Amino acid sequence: MRDVTQIFHKLSERFAEKIVRLETQNVDPWIEVESTSIALVGFFLRDEADLLFRMLNCITAVDYPPSKIPDETNDWGRLELIYHLTSLDYGSRLVLKVVLPRWKDNVPGRLPEVPTVSPVWPTATWHEREIFDLMGVYFVGHPDLRRILCPEDWEGHPLRKDYEMPREYHGIPLK
Repeated sequence: MRDVTQIFHKLSERFAEKIVRLETQNVDPWIEVESTSIALVGFFLRDEADLLFRMLNCITAVDYPPSKIPDETNDWGRLELIYHLTSLDYGSRLVLKVVLPRWKDNVPGRLPEVPTVSPVWPTATWHEREIFDLMGVYFVGHPDLRRILCPEDWEGHPLRKDYEMPREYHGIPLK
């Protein structure tokens, strides 16, 4: 199965309201998945005989602060996780999207949470650590969720749009 519309319908039949929407007007069409279901959907996409999305190319995160979201009533903005998958068996690609609030329960400083997909695609272990470190998304169930680029005692998540660079780190000026 190679057509994103067919995949969307198959996922919708299987997971109902957990499959939020299909967007086909982009260069890379994508399917939005409800955040708590991403791992279940991932297992299905990987193991279903006519799909076999066994390869996770990458996971990226995008930060949309409130001022950048048209017609958005959420004062906090949002984060989006983008999963790029490949089925080598069928020569097809798929993009999944998960939309998260900027802060869990709209409490500043509480990181949004999403289940890890590392049991589905082991390469996600590294991608999720990078997103945790730089964007501040907590991956529930991750086997080793710790910083990967910043020092362990670094404050904040440097790729968030609202990040404020510290003036110094352990007495060393940074600006």
